This record gives sequence, C-alpha cells and structure tokens, in this order.
Amino acid sequence: MAKADKAAAIAELSDKFRNSGAAVLTEYRGLSVKQITDLRNSLRGNATFAVVKNTLTELAAKDAGVTAFDGQLVGPSAIAFVDGDPVEAAKGLRDFAKANPLLVIKGGVLDGKALTPAEITKLADLESREVLLAKLAGALQASLSQAVYLFAAPLSQTARVVDALRAKVEAEGPVAAAAAPAAEAEVAEAPAEVAAEETPAEAPAAEATADVAEGGDES
Repeated sequence: MAKADKAAAIAELSDKFRNSGAAVLTEYRGLSVKQITDLRNSLRGNATFAVVKNTLTELAAKDAGVTAFDGQLVGPSAIAFVDGDPVEAAKGLRDFAKANPLLVIKGGVLDGKALTPAEITKLADLESREVLLAKLAGALQASLSQAVYLFAAPLSQTARVVDALRAKVEAEGPVAAAAAPAAEAEVAEAPAEVAAEETPAEAPAAEATADVAEGGDES
C-alpha cells in the first residue's frame, strides 16, 4: 500500500473512532465471506462491520485517543463501529457469535471507556433504547394518571357535595316558597288586626269629648 493510501486509511479509521459512540473489536478467523456479509446485514442501522489492518488500526486508534485495543490487534481483525444503539449492536454481535463460534469478541470501547468481552455481553443483556423509552413513557403516563386522580378526587367529592346541596334545595324549594308568602301575609295582617282592636277603644273617648262639648254649650 502506498504511503498516501496508508495515510488516507488511517485518517478514515480515526474518523470512525471519533464519530462512533462505541466500537467492538472481533477476530473473524475461519468465517466465510457470506457469514461476514450476514453479520454486516444483521448490524445494519446500528453499526458498520469493517475488516481492518492491525497496524493501520493501531495508528488510527492512537490518533483518535483510543487505548482500549492496545495489545489486542493481532490475527484477522474486524471492528464494529457503532453509530446507533450500542445495546442492539452488542446483541447482534453476541447472537451471531453464539451461532458462529468462529467470531470472537475481544473487547470494546463505549463513550471512551474500555469494555471487556464480559461487559459487552452484559451490555447485550440490557433492554434496548426503544424498550427503555417505552417503559419510561408508560411509567410517566401512569404517574400522570395517578397525579390526575389525586388532584381530581377532592374536586369530585366537592362536586358530589354541591350536587347533594342543590338537590336538597330543589326538594325543599316548593315548601320554602309556600312558607314565605304565608309568613309575609301574617306580617301584613298583624297591623290591620291591631288597628281594628284599637278602634273600639278609642271610640268611647271620642264620644266623651263630644258630651263634654255639648254640656259646655248648655251651661
């Protein structure tokens, strides 16, 4: 490989290391072209699986500040550069390695942190981002529903009390309406009765005054 081509290859690998959220180093000794193609297809959307040259990859990793693969770039190497969900990429590699033991997961790096093969397996056992988001949305919805219930419960109780009072008022309304005019009538009639009772008592006094007046004239 010409020097310019090597420089270009190193630059390309360096960019992949920098732009990927994670990377997994594997050894593919004994895998057929078809098997590697199948693996690439299974990882599509989450990672790109690239066969690499060890020396160039070591230089590119150093240039990108990646030290997780130091001393591991031996034998036929391929790297899964993860640009999607790292959990899904880890699942794809794990499942493929189970079905095809010739694929060996040697290590990885996630957000700058080195991962052992065991840690990559643990990562694969996690739930995917979509599942976690769905569970989070479900939990939030349940919390909101519970909050709505807690806020609405006192209002519902208040509404029931108001409805009960309204029903009571409507039920007692005709009685109260009938009682009110009667009470007003009694109040209105009371002065008239008092006036009627007082009129006979005042009459003798008036007559006496008249008699006195007449007597005065006779004298």
